[in-house]
Amino acid sequence: MKSVLLYIADDTGLEARLQAALDLTRSLGGHLHCLRANPYNPQMAFDGVTGMSVMYDISKLSRELDEKLRADIEKRLAGEDVSWDYREENADPSRGISKNSALVDIIVLSSASGDKDNALPLGILGDVLFNATAPVVVQPDGVKKFDACGPALVAWNGSLESGNALRAAVPLLKMSSDVHILTVEEDKDHDLPQLAASEYLAYHGIKSVIHSPPAGKAPVDAVLEAEAKNVKAEYIVMGAYGHSRAREFLFGGVTRNLFKGCHIPLVVSH
Repeated sequence: MKSVLLYIADDTGLEARLQAALDLTRSLGGHLHCLRANPYNPQMAFDGVTGMSVMYDISKLSRELDEKLRADIEKRLAGEDVSWDYREENADPSRGISKNSALVDIIVLSSASGDKDNALPLGILGDVLFNATAPVVVQPDGVKKFDACGPALVAWNGSLESGNALRAAVPLLKMSSDVHILTVEEDKDHDLPQLAASEYLAYHGIKSVIHSPPAGKAPVDAVLEAEAKNVKAEYIVMGAYGHSRAREFLFGGVTRNLFKGCHIPLVVSH
């Protein structure tokens, strides 16, 4: 794991995810790719006759804002001790991030917990997780660090998604001081038990502690965050969208709730 992709946008989560990406890149001894994906490009000014002037104004303003944002980020990164580059993509964010994920090892995005008028839309997270080829760090706006060497909590339910997340996170978990595997009891059988996850990590030289709290009335996402705080976890590894994405968005779900409300960084794969 050496290549880190950071989504650049002037929103409330930028500072937190920039700091997290820098911490992660340093820990990995890797390279930071900054990506600004913006669909408002100059070609759009000629999409139709009646809207030409309006679209030109939007494109011009967007270009000016992009140039300022790039200058600010490049000035900031010039003083950091990491290798980096800055890319621009004429595409909507989810498509641009997914497209550029083919040759990166991990992506840093923000959670959807910030100011509702200036936060990363929940839909971008869902689209990237379904289409990208790398795991995603979902960074809360209020957490301006990512400690890859601290304790980690693995949320395990025996599903394909949780298995994918565990495998993808192995390079991070190798650096972790303590690894905890948590299963919150639910009314269903698990395809793979916690012991299988612990044994898999052992094959990679990673020791882990298993936790199985009794079933209670608290929601699964609340239990996960409470247990993470209890073991002082710096991040949570989890699989996303165990049910269909449409069902998650319509009826809530663990994934959606954590993306909107968790105060601990998540490392997520689908």
